[in-house]
Amino acid sequence: SLYVSEYFSQSAQKLSFYSWYGNAKLFHFHVPEDTVLLRWLLQASRGKGPECTSMEITVHFRHGAPPVINPLGTRFPANATVRPSYNISITLSSAVQNTTFVNVTTPAAGDWFIAAHLPEAAGRIEVKGFSTPCPYMFQADMFVLRLTDMPVLEPGVPMPHTVASPAKPLHVKVFVPKHASGMQFQLSSCVTSEQRACNVRVLLGSITLPQSFQRSLTCMGSINCSLALDSPPWEKWLQIMVESLGTANASVSVEMLASFTVCRPGSASSFLNFISLNQSQAGARPGAAGSSAPAAGEASHNVSGRRSSCLQSQPVVREDLDVVSVRYRLLNGPSVPVNSLSPTLLLLNLNTGMDSGGSLVVNLLLNKTSVSLANATVVACLSAASPVLSLNATRNCSTAFSQGYPLSVSTSSGEAMLIVLYPQTDDWFLSLQLLCPRGQGDCTSVEAKATVFAYLTPCFNDCGPYGQCSLLRRHGYLYAGCSCKAGWGGWSCTDDTKAQTVGVQNLATLLLTLSNLMFLPAIAVAVYRYYLVEASVYTYTMFFSTFYHACDQPGVAVMCIMDYDTLQYCDFLGSVVSIWVTILCMARVKKILKYVLFVLGTLLIAMSLQLDRRGVWNMMGPCLFALVIMVTAWVHHGAKRRHCYPSSWKRWVFYLLPGITLAFIAISVYAFMETNENYYYTHSIWHVLVACSVAFLLPPRDKHKKPWAWSQKLTCRYQICQNDREELYAVT
Repeated sequence: SLYVSEYFSQSAQKLSFYSWYGNAKLFHFHVPEDTVLLRWLLQASRGKGPECTSMEITVHFRHGAPPVINPLGTRFPANATVRPSYNISITLSSAVQNTTFVNVTTPAAGDWFIAAHLPEAAGRIEVKGFSTPCPYMFQADMFVLRLTDMPVLEPGVPMPHTVASPAKPLHVKVFVPKHASGMQFQLSSCVTSEQRACNVRVLLGSITLPQSFQRSLTCMGSINCSLALDSPPWEKWLQIMVESLGTANASVSVEMLASFTVCRPGSASSFLNFISLNQSQAGARPGAAGSSAPAAGEASHNVSGRRSSCLQSQPVVREDLDVVSVRYRLLNGPSVPVNSLSPTLLLLNLNTGMDSGGSLVVNLLLNKTSVSLANATVVACLSAASPVLSLNATRNCSTAFSQGYPLSVSTSSGEAMLIVLYPQTDDWFLSLQLLCPRGQGDCTSVEAKATVFAYLTPCFNDCGPYGQCSLLRRHGYLYAGCSCKAGWGGWSCTDDTKAQTVGVQNLATLLLTLSNLMFLPAIAVAVYRYYLVEASVYTYTMFFSTFYHACDQPGVAVMCIMDYDTLQYCDFLGSVVSIWVTILCMARVKKILKYVLFVLGTLLIAMSLQLDRRGVWNMMGPCLFALVIMVTAWVHHGAKRRHCYPSSWKRWVFYLLPGITLAFIAISVYAFMETNENYYYTHSIWHVLVACSVAFLLPPRDKHKKPWAWSQKLTCRYQICQNDREELYAVT
């Protein structure tokens, strides 16, 4: 046999601490057909700075779809099917880099996904630039060993083969036809080269993660071995590996035979399906499934064909709506007939390669008036690759190499829902059959009507009122995830274990908005001291900060007067400009120079915020530059007057020192104390402290300006007017 090795690599990604699925870094690979060995090369590294500590990286694997993970231990939505992902842990302790290998023999062909993340996020809000986070990098490479000339086992034809040695197992493959209800594998004529007892092991199927349903068969001696499989995967190559368990130098000769049992499906004629499709598209409303009354010939054909067919296939149309958004329509109407003789089969096509990043939702409703027997139950199984064709014999929805998902409706419970998170790329089948309890009449003549609604959505229920559905991308692959808020958690933001009550949400909104009213004293002081431009800036900041935080709330207490991004930009701009004009006002420079710096600084701040809105230097840069101007101006005033400036000790003790202290406390709270849990009151404290510090730091008014005296502005009394004479010159 000729083996070919192939190597696939993807660029490294910077890992993040986990708080939702978007923090997990996804790697997407495609394993080719006839692969006999898969090896993952996982490389993790960290920075060398003092901020880098020992860290544990969790890596998840899955075949066919992104892995469904739950590092936070939250609850999944009701009716959701969850199977634990296969994961390993990589520890970065003293070593800067860690290299790990993961081997998978006879892997399943198709898409494979790897997701890596750091432990749970601490929840601390870090200001960009104040601290340097440690970079943790992760890269996944894939090596495959592929057999170029794998022998093909023809169904019904015995084929002799030789296993050269235990170190060189034999690989063959057989193609499973459509509508195969069972497979019989037989191994016979087992002879060793040393004329000893023949010991071989046969592995049927490929390994898939997180669960592998590979079937094993051990043959001892010369006795024929056989293995029967129910519902093998339709229209796929089934890989078979035979390995010798004998001595190292002994070869083994075997003869293999694979045979299939193919059932005869019964379905409506293509002409009637075409008529139904035209009627549903022409007569129904847009987006509504059309239905037509079956003809008498069709009804008689279905009744006579039930006993001669092993399944009744119902035509389904796949309707693509958007990215990771698909709706399935039944041509014969949303209701399908279900009987006890043979299962009713619906094909849900999810094999485009771009459907595995959402959630597959199946709703099953029973028309109770259509069932004549009491306690009759309609059981259903949703499975991938092959349908379950014996629902009356088995209730666990298992096929040859996969485990399906069961549903059931009855006269007592007429509705059932199933949610498959990140369904694997494949053809999915929904099998329905009617089961009647024993001793309650003839069940063969009874037919039930079940309504099926199936669709693929990016996020189930759009993540609910306390979540946001985000479309994520890894190269050309798109998948969706829910980002929860207001303390809610879980895959679809349905876990209310740590959820904030409505009262807490209202309190948070009131604190974050009403705390901006503390700018009113600063505005009053600025107006009283004739700093009208500064008062206008504080009013602007108070207005937009109030409505930005009213729009930024995660819960139900939300009010947005304009676009969120606009409110955020205006809030950040007003905050930085307020600091800028306050420090320049304290510098007591000439008015013309002060107003030029006001305008020029505001324009530069607006530009820098557009480049990086959350950068720390967008606030620290203007502050430091304004402080340099203020210190220079104070030194100039002190040298000119030959004493300290400001000269009054009362100004230092009762105004400057309290204002500076409040400003430093505000910066400390903003930079080092804010977390996701305490944000609503720590940020409110930031509002109060900054507004109070502005009121303390504003300098007194100019001595030549009189205070506002509204009584002197009134003209309904006698007053002494000053006569300003203007000299006029005439040129003759």
